[in-house]
Amino acid sequence: MQLNLQDIPRVGTITKADFIKHYFKPQKPVVIERFIDDWPAYSKWNLDYIKEVAGDLTVPLYDDRHVNHADGFNQPHAEMKMSDYVDLLKREPTKYRIFLWNILKKVPQLQNDFTFPDFGVSLMKKLPMLFFGGTESYTFMHYDIDWANIFHFHFEGKKQCILFDQNQTKYLYKVPHALITREDIDFKNPDFEKWPALKNAKGWICDLNHGEVLYMPEGYWHYMRYITPGFSMSLRAIARNPVNLGKAIYNILVMRNVDTIMRRIKGQKWIDWKNKKAITNTKRFG
Repeated sequence: MQLNLQDIPRVGTITKADFIKHYFKPQKPVVIERFIDDWPAYSKWNLDYIKEVAGDLTVPLYDDRHVNHADGFNQPHAEMKMSDYVDLLKREPTKYRIFLWNILKKVPQLQNDFTFPDFGVSLMKKLPMLFFGGTESYTFMHYDIDWANIFHFHFEGKKQCILFDQNQTKYLYKVPHALITREDIDFKNPDFEKWPALKNAKGWICDLNHGEVLYMPEGYWHYMRYITPGFSMSLRAIARNPVNLGKAIYNILVMRNVDTIMRRIKGQKWIDWKNKKAITNTKRFG
């Protein structure tokens, strides 16, 4: 048995008006296949080029270890020279990923390789983030703290993306006071005997190739798995729905701080309690 996933719609190109009408306003995902063909990045951005322009930088790395009470918020698990990391990606499978790296602050010349696209929404131009991963590395299922509209541009190789909207949260074993589901769920091949509520979840799936753009609406859950080594850049637009914007403010100002305080007070017991609650809160929907 597999997850109940439908293919994310794909278009070759799209006008601003059609994007707003068919995807942004109804908050539906879409893959745009040929939106950035005229960017210099389309032909220049690959792992070798990143190694050339950023090889001397030390980069933060993350793997798939589970959250520990001693970890800080988004605290990296390791560091490495970018040149060594690219060599690692090309040499062998690795679980190390680069997550939310604002490389344009470190390598501003990369800004010359792309322009901020006009999708009809205002993009946050100070927050272009890069994400790198090796073969079979993946992110836990999560949603972003700021409930942003996300435009995810992929470069080199192929990655798989599984999405769920927030209406499916009750089936996903969400961890309370967190932005993730249970970390021991394998969304590539889920165990429905252990996680029966997942049978009721309805989501979306796509494989992203070089130069393609995935639009993820506000608050969408997403799981990313690198089929081959590669990297992506995300551009963001603030949540337009006032309720979602309020949830983003709550996450940033309250939820994150409460979680940090409870980790300090309760230690690993707090993490263990949250993981147990994820099961009891979801059990009635299984």
